[in-house]
Amino acid sequence: MGSANQVLNICAPMTHEQQSVSVEQIVNNMKHAKAEGADTVEIRLDCITSFHPLLHLKIILQNKPLPVLIANRKKWDDSLSKGDDSMLLEALQLALELGADFIEVELKDASCLPTLLEHKRNHNSHGKIIVSCYVDDITPPQEELLQLVARMQATGSDIIKLVTHAADITELTRIFSLFPHCQNLQVPLIAYSCGERGLISQLLCPKFGGFFVYGSLAGNPILGIPSLDSLKEAYKLEDVNEDTKVFGLISKPVSHSKGPILHNPSFRHVNYNGIYVPMFVDDLKEFFSTYSSPDFSGFSVGIPYKEEVLRFCDEVHPLAQSIGAVNTIIRRPGDGELVGYNTDCEAAITAIEDALIEHGCNDGGASLGSALAGRLFVVVGAGGAGKALAFGAKSRGARLVIFDIDFDRAKSLACAVSGEAQLYKELVNFEPEKGAILANATPIGMHPNTDRIPVAESTLEHYLLVFDAVYTPRRTRLLKEADAAGATTVGGVEMFLRQAIGQFNLFTGLEAPKEFMREIVLSKF
Repeated sequence: MGSANQVLNICAPMTHEQQSVSVEQIVNNMKHAKAEGADTVEIRLDCITSFHPLLHLKIILQNKPLPVLIANRKKWDDSLSKGDDSMLLEALQLALELGADFIEVELKDASCLPTLLEHKRNHNSHGKIIVSCYVDDITPPQEELLQLVARMQATGSDIIKLVTHAADITELTRIFSLFPHCQNLQVPLIAYSCGERGLISQLLCPKFGGFFVYGSLAGNPILGIPSLDSLKEAYKLEDVNEDTKVFGLISKPVSHSKGPILHNPSFRHVNYNGIYVPMFVDDLKEFFSTYSSPDFSGFSVGIPYKEEVLRFCDEVHPLAQSIGAVNTIIRRPGDGELVGYNTDCEAAITAIEDALIEHGCNDGGASLGSALAGRLFVVVGAGGAGKALAFGAKSRGARLVIFDIDFDRAKSLACAVSGEAQLYKELVNFEPEKGAILANATPIGMHPNTDRIPVAESTLEHYLLVFDAVYTPRRTRLLKEADAAGATTVGGVEMFLRQAIGQFNLFTGLEAPKEFMREIVLSKF
């Protein structure tokens, strides 16, 4: 596990694959990186346009506003292919002489390391030498990774670096297990996995004791590398240590989630030592069997897993069981069992009820206990979110009509809530009775396909209220069209906030800072 006293070092790549940049751009980007919160910048010589070692290294290192890591991963010019190894060595020696803070040499080029180490001593350079290995195929078994680490350590370099390409999030535990091994050897380790499935190898780096966390510049995103802004504003990894509890969103895809910018500041607001991260999961069974440590304390569950995940819960709350969908899982501290809950249901229904009351649309429903009592409630989508909406509406005395592209699924949900299922193709012409509610529980309209709506615009005028579970973007096209048609609208962001408050209470055992969380949603979403 990482030490609570370890200083976090955030490194921003100035260059990356298939990108050629000028030295002037690099100098400018270094200034941006410092302003965005980076501690170090990484510059790949092979990505510099028409690279000239002496001229360009002087410009970079004389204008550096923060420590610089100089690396090279391929031949930077075809005309220099002959003698490439000697040119690489000369460039790195020059970088040490001119004041580079870190030099990276790949393990396959380790033959030049003794010369570099001697050059460093002779010039009294304070630069640290990193030996690296990039594994382009699937992440090797644990034993092979340990052998690679041993080979890198044997080179005598100051720091070792291992980068893999995770084909599955479960591979990352092999990376995490290397950190205590290297700490026992007292060798600083940089280790992570690339791509969206590897993202948590960056975000959990300070928990396990990694030497660097990588962060990308604004406007220059790198898949699997968090932005400098998110590291600074949402995650604040300097507060993460070995005792930090890990929570995450299990979803596929997961990049759209705004959970981290809500949960992480809220944890800090109540001084709770937790971190909330996006988890791109391909196989639930493999995921839960791999991430079984008490450190992984709870999960949000997103598309497409809200129904399937019930099979992996040791216990399911009665409401979630009746709905047949779980959006929150807690690892019970006493016995480590996974307990499933559904906070979507009350979140969506109370948001709709409150909007009806606020707009004076109670119509005597209060005498029946809810503004929804007796109303026709049209649900589009019979998945996890649709089930939560349907069961919530039924509990308030509404009458249900269910549409889903899978008619059997629509019939199954309609039967469970004593409602009616209709063919999805009929939705475009469906005209409800006056005072009906429409609830979209499908991903239609979600970023990036924001121009679609699940119903015909001409039918929106028949609805009293339109609810959209989609919250990216905040104002979907469906909500805009419903507004124009004169309906009261409720966005998915309100449901998201309310279900997140419920999750926060379950995650932490503390009372959620509701107003603080609402302020974040209003300002950031």
